[in-house]
Amino acid sequence: MKLAKYLSVIALAGLSLTVVAQSVPDEKVATLRQVALDKEVTPPAMQKVINTDEKQVRNYPMQPPVIPHKIDGYQIDLKVNKCMQCHARTSTGHSQAPMVSVTHYMDRDNNFLATLSPRRYYCTQCHVPQLDAKLLVENDFVDVHELMKQKQ
Repeated sequence: MKLAKYLSVIALAGLSLTVVAQSVPDEKVATLRQVALDKEVTPPAMQKVINTDEKQVRNYPMQPPVIPHKIDGYQIDLKVNKCMQCHARTSTGHSQAPMVSVTHYMDRDNNFLATLSPRRYYCTQCHVPQLDAKLLVENDFVDVHELMKQKQ
C-alpha cells in the first residue's frame, strides 16, 4: 500500500514538472554566454593581474581593500600566511605595506588577540587582486560622494 502511494506521488510530481516546463515561453533568455552550449570554442586568454602596487579607491562603504599586486604562489594555509610577511604590525615599517586592520586581531567577542584572528586568517576570502579585463556588463555605479555633489 505504501509503495503505491509513493509511486503515485512520484508520478504526479513528474507530471507537474512536465506541465511547468511546457508552459515556459520560448523567449530569448538574457545571458553573458557568447556561444551556444553545443559549440566548443577556444577560451580567451587569461587577463593580466594589475600589479601597480598603488592603493585602489574603494567602490562602496565597508568594501575590503583590493590587492594591488600579484599574489601568484603566495602560500596561505594553516602553517604560513605569506601576506603577513609585509602586512603584519611588526613588518610594515620595513615593507611600507599598509597594516591589516585592528579588526583582524579581534575574536568574535571583540577581544583583542596577540595574533591574527582565525576567522580573518585567509586573506583571499575577502581581498582579491584586480584584473585588467573588459567589463562583461556595463556599470553605472555612482559613488555616494558624487551623489552628494549632484544634490547640491
